[in-house]
Amino acid sequence: MTTPSHTVSRHGARSMAQVSLFAALMAVMGLIPKIDLPFGVPITIQSLGVMLAGVMLGPWRGLQSMLLFLAAVAVGLPLLSGGRGGIGVFMSPSAGYLLGYALAACIVGAIMAALPHSTPRRAAVSAFVASVLGGLLCLHAFGVLGLMQLAGMSLSQAFKVTLAFVPGDFIKCILCAIIVHTVARGMPDWRFGGRP
Repeated sequence: MTTPSHTVSRHGARSMAQVSLFAALMAVMGLIPKIDLPFGVPITIQSLGVMLAGVMLGPWRGLQSMLLFLAAVAVGLPLLSGGRGGIGVFMSPSAGYLLGYALAACIVGAIMAALPHSTPRRAAVSAFVASVLGGLLCLHAFGVLGLMQLAGMSLSQAFKVTLAFVPGDFIKCILCAIIVHTVARGMPDWRFGGRP
């Protein structure tokens, strides 16, 4: 017979495992080579990991997974694309995007939890919408602020720079939706957006 305390501890262990798994997924995505651009912000695949953490885990666990990943980067683990790590990366022109990872995952998760996902198709559409609003718009807003503060750009200059990333990130939103559709078909009981 399972007691309530065993149920809680099992749920907590599963949550910790999922948070750790998505932090590790971000690290694996860091192995994919980055594309350097002249203004100091590289193109990487890791923003897809932010989107997936939000839609798959929900706002709270998505936030936790990104905080865990960023903490590992801050202590010096070379987990960002190109083998970057250490506190110095949070002073670079791309720092706004990095600091936006956690909040973006939280927003993606909150939007995903509020949208319907009773069928694989609905789940995919909801994941796309959540990824665009949280993983693209929110993340780029942080990126613009970082470019203004750390690279000394004006708002219009920072906005023009971040536009270079929008087409690629839009493709990542589509990839996120495709992955969610696949998971929804194969694991119909998955709690997208962290819904109970």
